[in-house]
Amino acid sequence: MSQDAAKRNAAEHACRYVEDGMTVGLGTGSTADFMVRHLGERVAKGLRIRGVPTSHRTEELARKVGIPLATLDEVDHVDVTIDGADEVDPDLDLVKGLGGALLREKVVASITRRQVIVVDPSKLVPRLGTRSPLPVEVLPFGATVVARRLRERGLDPRLRVKDGRTFVTDNGNHVLDVHFPHGIADARTLERELNNTPGVVENGLFLGMTWKVVVGEADGYVREVDRRA
Repeated sequence: MSQDAAKRNAAEHACRYVEDGMTVGLGTGSTADFMVRHLGERVAKGLRIRGVPTSHRTEELARKVGIPLATLDEVDHVDVTIDGADEVDPDLDLVKGLGGALLREKVVASITRRQVIVVDPSKLVPRLGTRSPLPVEVLPFGATVVARRLRERGLDPRLRVKDGRTFVTDNGNHVLDVHFPHGIADARTLERELNNTPGVVENGLFLGMTWKVVVGEADGYVREVDRRA
């Protein structure tokens, strides 16, 4: 079974946690796209939900498949958010943001009662930072300053470029992808240090925010991993 099929199985399985009348956070990325399309099919059959998209890309897809949308000005909480991740460690802490939506994803996650993460097995890692870089969203005005500060701390930030141009997020910011040859030794300390660096808008560490991870296996089997008590 292809990786896309594994992603689709995980995404559709996670949709079982969406019930009539819920406000649903709609994640961003290739795996989340499968979830949005599946929810659109359920809405067409009568499911009543409101979706809160985490990116322009997801908003466009949700409108296309007929999911009614709400803004953060219209809700005080989100019942369940279904989203992907770039890395998941054994404690269900995450690295997110390779799709560039980390700021909006974290805002929505912060008011979510149940955050369900859908991945294929390649996203499971023993330590964060071993598979992918850590995205750090920065103000364009301060990107060079932030990069310099991170290098002074022994880190390896690289300005994200796409199609030959500096990548710009939905919020008009830039992204520094910070590489860790041996993984992130202390994610919580790193998160505090990044958040205290002037010019940093948000980072891709999602710590203690996950309720459940749904893993789509290569053979078609889907398994759930719950946060440790």
